[in-house]
Amino acid sequence: MDPYNPITPEARALALSLLEHATFAALATTFEGHPMVTRVGCLWLPGQGMGMLVSDLSDHSQALAADPACALLVGEPGDKGDPLTHPRITLRGNARRIDKAAHRDAWLAARPKSKLYYDFTDFRLLAVPPDDALLNGGFGKAFRLTAADL
Repeated sequence: MDPYNPITPEARALALSLLEHATFAALATTFEGHPMVTRVGCLWLPGQGMGMLVSDLSDHSQALAADPACALLVGEPGDKGDPLTHPRITLRGNARRIDKAAHRDAWLAARPKSKLYYDFTDFRLLAVPPDDALLNGGFGKAFRLTAADL
């Protein structure tokens, strides 16, 4: 039995809304042979994927340097109700370095507090262009999206 529904315009819109409004994500990588999940600040960069400003000093940066395959989970539950009924999306892809200077103004406009560390030399701007995504819009609302859907 396939638990995924056919893609609808509403599912695409929900997926993009979750990505566009995300300020942080749970980043899943493989580090020293084991799965690892950490929280990262993020920003949806149209045409690039999900952007992440990360320090070279962090374990997740070292993990991505060794193996760029990763997943990002965005979408936080509201204050009320069962957290599993709230929408969330898992984006899967490979992290790649992008031009930090070219995205500085957009990043700082969206994340002004990061001005404190954006220009630190150990910080890199990575993007995860989506290979695919898994959207859970709540019970019975599961969708498998392609990169083209996003």
